[in-house]
Amino acid sequence: MKLFILFSIFLGLASTSTVYAEDYVVNIPFGAYNPELNTPAEVWYDPPTINIQFGDTITWVNNDREAHTVTSGQSTGRFEWMSQKEGGFGKPDGIFDSGRFMPNDSWTYTFEKAGTFSYFCTIHPWMEGRVNVEQTIPDFPYDAHGNKIEKFPVVQFTPDKLVEFDLTWEPNIIKTFEKTTFVFQTYDNIANINLDKMNYEMIISQNGRELFRDTGITQVGGDYRNFIFETAGPIEIRFQNIVGSGTSARASIAGEDVENPIFRTVVFSTIVYDNPEKTNTSEKVIQPAKRIDLYYVIQFSVIIVPTIMLLGIIMYMKFKKSKKRSDQSKSGALKI
Repeated sequence: MKLFILFSIFLGLASTSTVYAEDYVVNIPFGAYNPELNTPAEVWYDPPTINIQFGDTITWVNNDREAHTVTSGQSTGRFEWMSQKEGGFGKPDGIFDSGRFMPNDSWTYTFEKAGTFSYFCTIHPWMEGRVNVEQTIPDFPYDAHGNKIEKFPVVQFTPDKLVEFDLTWEPNIIKTFEKTTFVFQTYDNIANINLDKMNYEMIISQNGRELFRDTGITQVGGDYRNFIFETAGPIEIRFQNIVGSGTSARASIAGEDVENPIFRTVVFSTIVYDNPEKTNTSEKVIQPAKRIDLYYVIQFSVIIVPTIMLLGIIMYMKFKKSKKRSDQSKSGALKI
């Protein structure tokens, strides 16, 4: 049985994996291009206000005869667009923007943050809509694709199936501004033993932006890292450049070219949720200071050095005792 020697494993039991996110459609009706009161369109976006959950997706379908945009920000209203005032064509806020899409085309956006989002068309700035995004924090963690994570550790294999990489995180439901501890182990999948001294590079990314990068070597087959997320949304935890460096690593003794090792990669994902109780944190993230090289330095300092000192003391005492006997023998000879 596989054991996390350094850390405890928290198991989550769940039913069949399901996708919790939902898809919605907002129609841009024929006539939305016309700001007149007698336009055939009763609303600019149908429905004009939509309530969804965190992680849900909306697709806007252009059924009008002109191109439109879906741009977050404040519209001008039906009449202000004709004025010469600043912002007469609306004020985008940069959260999302479809760009111009033509009749019979569509645009899709997934909402990964809770809140109320107003939007409009930059070509026809009287058009306006609203999306209310509510957040429901689930009882179980999900991956970035909306699949329920049924138990920990989450297991991935390198493409060559040579190395099994196990990952867990605590707490299992990740929230912003709370410290998350990622714990990982490496195994020989066939021999079912720990792969010690495995080199790796760990990268955490969110929304295409790299948040964290570090390298290390597994100790007793495992290691861990701490991190605090400030933004909600899907994250990717990537381990790359995985290669064995110890004699216990099957990757080093299975006939692989040691001088030209194969660097392996595994990728995990989950979702970070907005914390309803914390909007910031003063907690400092402290990473594990003990690496495998430091471990051997400590081992040398704690075991080897005292042993050498003890041997030195024993040899010194033997020398003193021998010298004393020699002096006594000389003293006796002189008396005779």
